[in-house]
Order: sequence, then C-alpha cells, then structure tokens
Amino acid sequence: MKETELGQSSNNASNSGAGNKEWQLIEGLVGGILVEKRRTRRWGIFFKLLTFIYLFVLLYLFTLGGIGKDAMVKSGDHTALVEISGVIATDEAANADSIVTGLRAAFKDKHTKAVILRINSPGGSPVQAGYVYDEIKRQRGLHPDIKVYAVIMDLGASGAYYIAAAADEIYADKASLVGSIGVVASGFGFVEAMDKVGVSRRVYTAGEHKGFLDPFLPQNDSETKFWQTVLNTTHQQFIDSVKKGRGDRLKDDPKLFSGLVWSGEQALSLGLVDGLGSTSYVAREIVKEENIVDFTPQENPLERFVEGLGTSMGNAISNKLGLSQEMTLR
Repeated sequence: MKETELGQSSNNASNSGAGNKEWQLIEGLVGGILVEKRRTRRWGIFFKLLTFIYLFVLLYLFTLGGIGKDAMVKSGDHTALVEISGVIATDEAANADSIVTGLRAAFKDKHTKAVILRINSPGGSPVQAGYVYDEIKRQRGLHPDIKVYAVIMDLGASGAYYIAAAADEIYADKASLVGSIGVVASGFGFVEAMDKVGVSRRVYTAGEHKGFLDPFLPQNDSETKFWQTVLNTTHQQFIDSVKKGRGDRLKDDPKLFSGLVWSGEQALSLGLVDGLGSTSYVAREIVKEENIVDFTPQENPLERFVEGLGTSMGNAISNKLGLSQEMTLR
C-alpha cells in the first residue's frame, strides 16, 4: 500500500514538472512574440517618421520659391534690392518673369524708398531684356517718387546693360565691364564635312526660305543679307532704348554702339554710367537709406530641376551640333 502511494506521488511530481516546462515554453514563446511585435512597432514608427520628414522636406522645397527672405521679415523704411545675375533667358534664373515679379513687389511695398538693380550678367535674350526694360519704365510711371538705380558688379554687358539703361542712374566699379551694345547670332556649318564623309542632307519644306538657318545646307547670299537686316533692326532697337534711357548723358562717340566693352572708369567718361560705387554706397550716399531689403524671387530648386532637365539637355545637344541660331545681345 505504501509502495503504491509512493509511486503515485512520484508520477504526480513528474507530471507537475512536465507541466511547468510546458508553461515555461509557452511563456517564452508568447514573450518572444511580444518582443518581436514591440520591435516591429518601433521600426514602423521610425519609418513613418522618416516618411513624414521626407514629405515635409519636399513640401518645403516646393514652397521655397517666392520673394526673397529679407522681404518676408522686412520692417521700416528700406532700399529695395533686385538681383540680375547670370545669363538673361527664359530658362535661366535671370528670366523676365522672375525679375519683373521682384520689381513689382519692391515698388508695391509702402516702405520702399528706392530700388536698386544689382547686375552681374553678360546679357542674353533681347526679348527678355526688353520686357524688363519696359516694366521698369512702367513702374516708374506708376510710382514717380521711387527711383531706380542700377549697380553693375563684375559685368553689365549687352542685354544686362539694356536693362540698366532703364534706370534713373547707373553705378559701377572702376574695374567693372560695361557696354557691349550689339547683337550676335552664331552657329556652325557642316556642309564640307558632310561632303567628305559622303552624307547628303534631305530637307522638305513648305516655304521658299523655311530652312535658311539649317547648318547642314550651303549659305544663300540673299538669305544671309536678310538675316543681317534682322540683326541690324534688333541692334537699332537696342540703341534707341539706350538713348531713350540715358539721354544727353551719352557722349558722341562712334564706337559707343559698336559692341565694344569698357571698364567702369571708361564707361563713366562715355556717359554709360553716372558714377562709381557699390550697392551699399548707393543705398547709403545716394538713396540715404542704408537698410537694404532683398526682393529677388528665390528659386524653387526642385521645381527648377524638374522643369529645366529636359530643356537643358535639349539645348546642350542643339548647341553642340550648331543647330541653334538664337539671337542674343552681346
């Protein structure tokens, strides 16, 4: 009887031990699952946060464009500044839409005492330069008490000088390069190269002179003369705008509109500029308001990249092949 009881006790103890191990195993599995879930949740939160930051940065880049940051926090009277930097063209930072937007905002601000155009440009499109010139004249008519001063830094040539001529006064450094009042259209001719490699050009047009700028076709004397009249007409428009803007301040020099470029010191003696000085000098000594607020529209880098990628690639290929005959002021 005692042996039977001892055997049963032993079996019960054994079953109890096995049961504990099973529970420990189950607890371990459940604990592992919970730990894994917590770890997964943490990584999920991390990636969601990362996605949020990424989207926030994209949103910031999309909304980055607009009037210069100085204008967003301006206070009190100031001299407004609009930058014109680089080539003046539709697909460049110095395009007419951007410059005009800055000008309108500067003139509209009730605390603006004068506007300074800070120029550092070799020129560019005569159309873009003409748009800006006309807008400056229009704004001066609307706001007769707000003068416009152009300040040329390293370079204010061709189309850039075209714009500067609309200002009430022009200033430059003694070593600045100023002028280059002329028009150029350039390209390449591949006719002889095609003959050497045995390649023929096939062009089908409707219109007798439709393909007259094709670099793969021989030049035609009458078409060349016609193209020269177009350049001469554009050049005369440039000259007329400069004369209208500068008036009798220009000296009577036959080389003035020849396309030559002069130093700031020479430009002063020719009447192309009114004085030598920097942006801060003009604000402080001429405008009498040295608090300068930047109204230059800021580029949206992401938008510019997306919009300009295809255009820049196409232009680069076209220029390399000599397919572009775009007219520029320089």
